[in-house]
Amino acid sequence: MNIDPLLKALSEALSGEGPAVEIAADGSFTRLPQGELGLAAGSETVIAAVVRTSGSTGTPKRTMLSVDALAASSVGTALALRGEGQWLLALPVHYVAGLQVLVRSLFAGTRPWAMDLTGGFTAGAFTAAALELTDKLRYTSLVPTQLTRLLTNPSAETLTVLRRFDAILLGGAPASPVLLEAARGAGVTVVTTYGMSETCGGCVYDGVPLGGVELAIRGGRVRLGGSVVASGYLGDPALTAAAFTESDNGVRWYETGDLGELDGKGRLRVLGRVDDVIISGGLKISAAAVADGLHRVRGVREAFVGPVADPEWGQQVAALVVGSCSREELRAGAASLLEPHQVPKTVVFVSELPVLATGKPDRTAILALLADAAAAGR
Repeated sequence: MNIDPLLKALSEALSGEGPAVEIAADGSFTRLPQGELGLAAGSETVIAAVVRTSGSTGTPKRTMLSVDALAASSVGTALALRGEGQWLLALPVHYVAGLQVLVRSLFAGTRPWAMDLTGGFTAGAFTAAALELTDKLRYTSLVPTQLTRLLTNPSAETLTVLRRFDAILLGGAPASPVLLEAARGAGVTVVTTYGMSETCGGCVYDGVPLGGVELAIRGGRVRLGGSVVASGYLGDPALTAAAFTESDNGVRWYETGDLGELDGKGRLRVLGRVDDVIISGGLKISAAAVADGLHRVRGVREAFVGPVADPEWGQQVAALVVGSCSREELRAGAASLLEPHQVPKTVVFVSELPVLATGKPDRTAILALLADAAAAGR
């Protein structure tokens, strides 16, 4: 993919000399004049990019990111990583994590290198792209599925390039403790990130908010505020009003769909999505807690947990698993780690989790597979 035209358009948008940029799934882009973005009359906000949310939990939304928000995000990232360097683009540019690789590069004045994703994400293609980086400081952003593939029977060359990155930002989906252990055991510097399109991507690194980012838990739900928060959804003022608020002291807040808590050191621990609670026989079961338990079973590489309909209990726990263990070994291991009502009743083994273009698990496709398996009594 030739990213030069897109880099030029983004550079003009970020400098305020050009219209906002909206990128399509094929990497092409559209320029959107400020007057067509529906901002309030007299607003001094300048929108640089319009990003579609992943749609992993519903209909995609077109999120407007201002120049100031993207600048604040880039500065916060540089401070957290203690430097600016060259970035490897290994994610689609039409989603926020991919876009941010380009934006951070433009603010840093460095040349990003785009990985060839035409044949999908493979360890070989990633390694070849990483070998093209030339700067002393090197960074990339990955999702857990990608890092899992890179660390599954890795070649010596792949391990060498992974270790050469000063930081690999890992976000987009929960990273299992097993994956993080494997990465750090291999000498790979991983920084877990939490955020979404509405916060210019990751804005909480290893549980700690970036500079200028506010974090609060209200009613168990995670709220993010500060200079990185988006300006709203293009063409949907009602949804914008429902998701974004402004406090009396002028801080703009975004209400996430995630449950969370702060640990003893004040670090954020995401407990799962509000809509990921499975209610079985009147008991509330956290899908994230079950997935965390399954990831600790020997032989499990990846696991997605969700609900399927049950005529007696309303819902039951189901899991799609990538691993080398048997169904019996999985259930026995899960039973030693989880409460009886948390152990999945339906288990389906696959070679790879279905994923979206972003690399995030394709929730809709996975739940359909689990529902079919449950109906067949597996």
